[in-house]
Amino acid sequence: MKTQPGKSANRNETKRNDLILVPSDGEPRALFSFYQKCWVNTGFTKKVTDMLILLLLLLVLTYRLVSIIHFFTFPCFLAFLCESCFTFTWFLCLCTRWTPALVTTCPGRLLQRVSEMELPAVDMFVTTADPVLEPPIITVNTVLSLLALDYPSHKLACYVSDDGCSPLTFHALVEACKFAQLWVPFCKKHHVQLRAPLRYFSHYKTLTGAESPEFKQEWLRMKDEYEDLRRRIEQGPAQLDGDLADFSNTERRNHPAIIKVIWENKKITSDGLPHLIYISREKRPKYPHHYKAGAMNTLARVSGLMTNAPYTLNLDCDMSVNNPMIALHAMCILLDPKSQKEVAFVQCPQHFCGALKDDPFGNQMVVLFKYMGGGLGGIQGSFYAGTNAFHRRKVLYGNTSDEELAQIFGGSKELVKSVALTFKDKTYSPNLNVSKSLEEAHQVASCGYEYGSGWGKQVGWMYGSMTEDVLTGLTIHTKGWRSEMCTPDPTAFSGCAPECGPGSLTQQKRWGIGLLEILFTKHCPILGIIFGKLQFREAMAYLWITTWAARSVPELCYAILPVYCIITNSTFFPRGQGIWIHVALFVVYNIHTLSEYIATGLSLRAWWNNQRMSRIVAMTAWPFSVLSVILKLLGTSDTVFEVTQKDQSSSSDDEDAGRFTFNTSPMFIPGTTVLLLQLIALATKLSRLQPAAQGGDGSGVGELFCVSYIILCYRPFLKGLFDKGKYGIPLSTVFKSAGLSFVFVLLCRRYH
Repeated sequence: MKTQPGKSANRNETKRNDLILVPSDGEPRALFSFYQKCWVNTGFTKKVTDMLILLLLLLVLTYRLVSIIHFFTFPCFLAFLCESCFTFTWFLCLCTRWTPALVTTCPGRLLQRVSEMELPAVDMFVTTADPVLEPPIITVNTVLSLLALDYPSHKLACYVSDDGCSPLTFHALVEACKFAQLWVPFCKKHHVQLRAPLRYFSHYKTLTGAESPEFKQEWLRMKDEYEDLRRRIEQGPAQLDGDLADFSNTERRNHPAIIKVIWENKKITSDGLPHLIYISREKRPKYPHHYKAGAMNTLARVSGLMTNAPYTLNLDCDMSVNNPMIALHAMCILLDPKSQKEVAFVQCPQHFCGALKDDPFGNQMVVLFKYMGGGLGGIQGSFYAGTNAFHRRKVLYGNTSDEELAQIFGGSKELVKSVALTFKDKTYSPNLNVSKSLEEAHQVASCGYEYGSGWGKQVGWMYGSMTEDVLTGLTIHTKGWRSEMCTPDPTAFSGCAPECGPGSLTQQKRWGIGLLEILFTKHCPILGIIFGKLQFREAMAYLWITTWAARSVPELCYAILPVYCIITNSTFFPRGQGIWIHVALFVVYNIHTLSEYIATGLSLRAWWNNQRMSRIVAMTAWPFSVLSVILKLLGTSDTVFEVTQKDQSSSSDDEDAGRFTFNTSPMFIPGTTVLLLQLIALATKLSRLQPAAQGGDGSGVGELFCVSYIILCYRPFLKGLFDKGKYGIPLSTVFKSAGLSFVFVLLCRRYH
């Protein structure tokens, strides 16, 4: 939705013209309810198609079982195992998306019953870990958009966690605070929607000419001020003195806790700036840091001492505010009389600003959020995505008796007092001046504070998985709480998606590792059904997402099966009419997924990009996720967190935007090997160099089609074999893949 410079969209209306909404309980909610949850009528055709795909998958398995009795071969048996995995995955998918529901919030109704002075406080958390991969200017824009929220400023406090302990990041925040004193009043005076200046001035590069002289003058001034801010941030600090002196003798993984109150709203007025606090927790080489989960728990403890708001909002450093009223929309859900005893957190979907056309790397997840996210809304609630989420602090603190507080929450007496008051829905404010809590804050930010406590095991963000977000949400759902997805118009937050091959695959590898780790913890979804309050279908949804990486095994096997069959002149398709079940399944499934993309407003090319990227990810990033988890379980290696490169803006006008790039990462070896094997099989089939078929039919049109389809999916890799520079596959990767392909062909010939 586009708006004129300085004009905000109509934020009290939500358009759902493509959906038919029915109240979730069959009757309208009471007039005092602040939001409406409705089932989505997806239509008869869609449900029939969903069930038809499941029926075809079951027919494939049935036909295979019948055929195996009379015609048993290794390829057919392996195909049966793979197809069983695909059937189970589709069953999990259906369990998740069968009864979708959406939420419509009513901030106007909320403000009629709750005055601005009565609105609860919100502590806002922003996390960053690397000033190179996550440039400070990106973090600054996210912080500026938060400081300018349409919410009483004295009810807000912004905490920035810098796990890189970078003087550049701290310097950028100090400079941004000076700019915020001009930017925030400008946004609120002129009702600006895009309150991250980078996005605002990128979207509105020039004025239209219809604005008032006063607005033009202020707009030009703000643009100049922002350009000046960017220059100061890029230049960095002249020297490490004053407040920067604490960074002079620090290393990224070996430094004391550094906590700075950059700005304090001492007058406690609603028209000022919210508190802004910088935190870099203590790190020492011999202490575990637990990645982002450890940083979030530090933020929870420090904020608990300084402001202790009953609600928290956490954002990744690249997720800026797109709807300045989002805090009010979230409060519509969290403050609703019924939800106060049921809803633990409110999740907003991820949206990517300035995304590349047609989603060439398949990472914008528009269809995923619409159909799977909507389906979760009809069960126990959406997953916690690690960003764009509002939490109840007392839910994060868990259920703890007064006698256990000191043992579980650590040795800080002030923090224990704060926690006790949180459980009683009271505010903890030992000092009106947050700076007076600095000494105690340093204690709870020390690397040894959690030793012997329940942080990460019983309270706060959970440890044990690289995807601490999904694990924490699963823990909350297992306790019986619900969550809700908040989808206001315009969308709540906008962020950056990886814009290169290595970045996309690194992100998928990290997700795959973390999600698979959850299956081997005490928080496994199956255990949540047996010993907790996790609903069956919600558990199936968690199984669907936590087994993402495990699907690489059947995907790889199914991709290599036609190669094996062509080289040995055998077949893995059932004899007779059984092949037509496979044809029908392939056609129906692709028509079904294509219709979802078109219904979402995406193009045919976007659909194809997502289809091919799902094949590439499954055979490149996910196998390394599986290997990493296996090595961790064997105790031979631990998983390593890799930060994804954050890009400041998309370059959609660039003719090379969207081209697949490569590097020397071993993740490209399996993908290149799969492609070379398909090319070898295609050449073998077309040149008729196959041996004579033994004991049945040889390979036919089915295997040839499968090989051709995978080559089409791997077109970026095929081009990479002939391109140079970053667009070409490194020769070292090609040689390794060629060696693996040669060994595979040799083994097929020898043991057939």
